[in-house]
Amino acid sequence: MALKTVAGVPGQTKVTVAPAAVTASDTISVNDIGDRGVLLQVINGGGSPINVTISDPNSTAVGNPGTTTPQAVANGTDGWFRVLPNHVNQTTGVATITYSGITSVTYKAIRA
Repeated sequence: MALKTVAGVPGQTKVTVAPAAVTASDTISVNDIGDRGVLLQVINGGGSPINVTISDPNSTAVGNPGTTTPQAVANGTDGWFRVLPNHVNQTTGVATITYSGITSVTYKAIRA
């Protein structure tokens, strides 16, 4: 997943971030997430609502798997999500984002 970082934006300069197409399962590396996270804008240009799910690879204090809650993005709208360091699977080194539909769905990702 391509991102724009604050370090890449000169002071007092307008920057245009072009949207990119999503895939059914996108990943963001631990290096891109850093210690402050990534802001992910999902833009649903399709004709139906979609669900966006950010993985929770952690477990509870008693060892149960983390839970994920799909978040709806209505057709013709966008939604903002914060992908945090705790979303990263320590085995794979990435956070995983899945989408219930990908037709006419794009994203913009900016390091927080």
